[in-house]
Amino acid sequence: MNKNRRGGAKKQNPGQLKKRAAHDPLFPEQFVSFMLQGWSPEKKRSVKPVAGLVHYRKRRRVLSTQMGRMLLVIPGGGEVRRSSDTHYRFRAGSDLFYLTGHKEPDAVLVLVPASGRRHARSILFLPADIGRTSPGFFADRDRGELWVGKRLGPNQAKKRYGVDEAYPLEDLEVFLKKAGKKRAVLRGICSKTDAMLGKSSSLDHDLRVTLSGMRLCKDALEVAALQRAARATLKAYDALVAAIPTAKNERDLEAAFGMQARLYGDDVGYGTIVAAGSHACVLHWTNNDGALKRGDLVLIDAGVESDALYTADVTRVFPVSGKFTSVQRQVVELVLKAQAAAMRVIKPGAAFLDPHRAAMRVLAEGLIAWEILGCTLEEALDPKNMFYRRYTLHGTSHMLGLDVHDCSEAPMSRYRDGKLEPGMVITVEPGLYFQEDDRTVPRAFRGIGVRIEDDVLVTPKGHRNLTHAIPKTPDDVEAWMKQLRR
Repeated sequence: MNKNRRGGAKKQNPGQLKKRAAHDPLFPEQFVSFMLQGWSPEKKRSVKPVAGLVHYRKRRRVLSTQMGRMLLVIPGGGEVRRSSDTHYRFRAGSDLFYLTGHKEPDAVLVLVPASGRRHARSILFLPADIGRTSPGFFADRDRGELWVGKRLGPNQAKKRYGVDEAYPLEDLEVFLKKAGKKRAVLRGICSKTDAMLGKSSSLDHDLRVTLSGMRLCKDALEVAALQRAARATLKAYDALVAAIPTAKNERDLEAAFGMQARLYGDDVGYGTIVAAGSHACVLHWTNNDGALKRGDLVLIDAGVESDALYTADVTRVFPVSGKFTSVQRQVVELVLKAQAAAMRVIKPGAAFLDPHRAAMRVLAEGLIAWEILGCTLEEALDPKNMFYRRYTLHGTSHMLGLDVHDCSEAPMSRYRDGKLEPGMVITVEPGLYFQEDDRTVPRAFRGIGVRIEDDVLVTPKGHRNLTHAIPKTPDDVEAWMKQLRR
């Protein structure tokens, strides 16, 4: 690899330019020559270090230390085709962002153990900046500046992301061939990188588990990003609530929330669930094509992803009419009681499953009191029975962060079977779902689905609800809807 290379694209022969799509014109040589002339000298760009650079650098060092002296390859992924030659909006791979703060497509981070150095060398490979001296700036629809805007090249990326070295992406394959065989690769993010590196190994699994484990406890930079996501989510919920009186269907509310997500954050953090009536009993309803009917509840599970890619995850229920019926209020209040019981046990040292157990106990007691469960509490909660789960299938908590279901590859001993630690952020989301064809429940309950969800930070002495400002009790929700009614 030529370390003196300045990061520009390889010079192309104008006569060898090819069409990029069936509807693209061919570029004659005279046109190409004309396009390469008459441009003002490129202004020198001022590149500032990415916010939180110290945190990113520390994470790279921790990862390298935990994985031992081996080469680590962490791609951030590329654009995903939506149809024909169009792509979905790009969102950087969570682990690459966690280690660098980089958000553009096609970047690959390589951590190289170096003799005589305390820490591994961090090298970022990314597409070369295609300037106006190359036909690619107007002919390359995937990377050309006139198609996608200006992106950082290797030289500028080195300063912005605080890496030791940065090179054009096309140099990666040659570099990896010379770098030795003992390496771990984050697989499943970039098919090109996977193919380049051949068969996977147990070290690849170790890298994924190690990264997930590192991300379990959030540092100050991450907590701040989650707080911004929570504030943006409140704004998006305000817009959604204001839209309920005039909305005709679920999609109207999805649109109201989504617009605010783009205004106040990077985007929605996951597919928004807008589930009216019995759709609320479908746990991951995302069709969002049902009608809003007076007398029904509408369940909203939505979150805004902040500019730093951390997402909120909040669920609330609203009466379409603006007023809860007595039965709806009864179900909501039981779910709130279960959530409060779960919150009370969140503290360092508590088992991850303690909030779930506390919530399920309250729900089972309520189901028995309503004579929906015809057994004792002990029978209902017995692991051999778990009768209550007919009406509440999902768990009460999951980790939250860069991914809505964060740290999914972390060791079970630190996640589901582990203890809560300061810095962990979990959701608390008990729910009750009475299917409309379930004859084990009174007719008045059928078709009602309720879930209440907040995002909770485990603190050194207890916990803090990051989404507490979003109303959730029946009285507060009704007042909220009345206040924002158009």
